[in-house]
Amino acid sequence: MTIFFYIFSQHSLICTMSEAIKIVIIGDFNFTFNAHHATNLAIEHSANLLNLNVNYYWMRTHEAATLKPSKFSKFNGVIIAPGPYDNGFFLNGIIKSILAAQVALLVTGESFKTFLEVIVKMYNLNGHHEKLISKNLASENVFEKIEVHPASESLSSLYNNSNRIEFTNARFSIYPQILEILKTEVLDIEAVNQFEDPEIVSLKSRPFCVASMSLPQVCSSKEFPHPLISGFLNFASNWQGGKELKKQG
Repeated sequence: MTIFFYIFSQHSLICTMSEAIKIVIIGDFNFTFNAHHATNLAIEHSANLLNLNVNYYWMRTHEAATLKPSKFSKFNGVIIAPGPYDNGFFLNGIIKSILAAQVALLVTGESFKTFLEVIVKMYNLNGHHEKLISKNLASENVFEKIEVHPASESLSSLYNNSNRIEFTNARFSIYPQILEILKTEVLDIEAVNQFEDPEIVSLKSRPFCVASMSLPQVCSSKEFPHPLISGFLNFASNWQGGKELKKQG
């Protein structure tokens, strides 16, 4: 069973915490991009559900690229927002620093591809330098519907044993020769889409290190906060810089 889902699926998602948790959203905020507004709203939806006091703010990619892991470890959690990015190249170093900080991480949208490329390089899984991941198969300027089918027991439980229709502007295929290695060595496939490609993955060696091609924040509402966002905040409220926190109250 995947570590990160086990931790919060075995407890009630409703909790009380007097001290605010700190969430940083890495991305180049653009007021014309709906998914950026949706990220803020989704955090607020889930914070209200969980009765959490959440302080969140955006950090531009060029600024985040200057932070060392020790700086990231001061946050309870990090969300890598969808693009557009001023310079997507910065994401490589940012993801490496976050992983080194052992902080809760949720990757969404087109940065899914960068996350996988960083993981493959970190674990030296592509000695022959083959092509690993397809180009974006979705239109970056239009949200497409995607069917998310839980592939693990823990995610199925989180999603109430049902599939979900999500929205995305990023769809990648991981080539078979590297997918089997990833599944065996470093990743758990939490969900697939209707094309049988991995849609949500998690890193085996890190508690709550999750990457989703689809955009859970876009499907969140005040009445129905998205379970993946709620799970992320619930975990983050108990975890900071690789250490489990003792909750008060």
